Amino acid sequence: MSNQNENTRLDRRSFIKAGGMGTLALTMAAAGLPGDLLVDKAQAEELGEEIEGPKLAFNSNGKFKVVQFNDTQDDERIDRRTIELMEKVLDAEKPDFVVLNGDNITGGCDTELEMKQAMNNVVQPMEKRGIRWAATFGNHDEDSTAKTGMDEEDMLKFYMNYKHNMNVPGKKGLTGTGNMNLLIKQSSGNGAAFNLWLLDSGRYAPKTIAGQDFKGYPTWDWLRFNQVNWYYERSKVIEKKYGYKVPSLVFIHIPLWEHRFMWWGSVDSRTEEGHNLAAARHQITGERNEDECPGPINSGLFTAMLDRGDVKGVFCGHDHINTYCGNYYGILLGYSGNTGFGTYGLSGTDRNRLRGARVFHLDENHEGVLVDTHMVFAKDYGIDLTANDQSIDPLPLDGK
Repeated sequence: MSNQNENTRLDRRSFIKAGGMGTLALTMAAAGLPGDLLVDKAQAEELGEEIEGPKLAFNSNGKFKVVQFNDTQDDERIDRRTIELMEKVLDAEKPDFVVLNGDNITGGCDTELEMKQAMNNVVQPMEKRGIRWAATFGNHDEDSTAKTGMDEEDMLKFYMNYKHNMNVPGKKGLTGTGNMNLLIKQSSGNGAAFNLWLLDSGRYAPKTIAGQDFKGYPTWDWLRFNQVNWYYERSKVIEKKYGYKVPSLVFIHIPLWEHRFMWWGSVDSRTEEGHNLAAARHQITGERNEDECPGPINSGLFTAMLDRGDVKGVFCGHDHINTYCGNYYGILLGYSGNTGFGTYGLSGTDRNRLRGARVFHLDENHEGVLVDTHMVFAKDYGIDLTANDQSIDPLPLDGK
């Protein structure tokens, strides 16, 4: 990741630019011209990017489908069943877009070539089928970086070389790598029907802040304020451009604290009674087999989304054997479970029972556009769930 602890601030150059824009706005007002003529472009420039037309589009029937694969998490010798699962999900669901939502690879790669082979393994199912896709990063993607020299920025460039990849470098100065949003165009016309936010939730908490360590706290990372602020401001720019709030989904690898609050129906208490009340109130479905592992600091993303009112759901991975989803005060919070057979799962013979993927059905004619979401599992496709290793040689790199 880059700029791990930096927050956006108004530097001298930004101040001069803001002053210059203000002077121009006053001049236009004196001439009787509406000042908001400048707002779209000025705000977009401040965010470091223009608001371009959507790159994806709903089908002629107004439908669009997204599949989320989480934690494929293997080295260059991937378990063959991970690829089999991905291929069978893609062939059965025929999605319009796929999100590889972090921990796409892990440690075990000793060279740059092996690292590229590991990444290539998990993108081939989409590439071979001509399905557009993009990746976020998790806490394990850089586990091999010390040996291979490839960090997240190098990985992002590698992914972007693929024909059907839709990642972009992301705004400079933000914490993390490749923070982006992807607008989905209406089936007819130039409006945006939906939006996908792909954010880098980081790796691990810093050793200290203000000279104080994090002993006793969770050791994972969290979204920084500059990322949350970027979402908030860009969301406003998108609304101004299209004249309405564009409904959206957020994909992050590491869960929010609100995932845990929702499950237990409480900030402090963890009781079966509290969960039963929460399950009814928040319509929770799915399993929780391990503690949520957010970072030690609440990012504030949830309150920003509540204020904006455009996000319909936040979906993560990270905790492999959680698959639950619920409606937390109007925003779905959910897990995708774990796709990769080469990493930890449940205990004993149940190890691979929850390997799967999450599917999202979108319909531009439906209020809120997001119709439903559900998990699909390896067991649904007759894939071997034996608790053993079935690693294979790397898939061909095809000259990359």
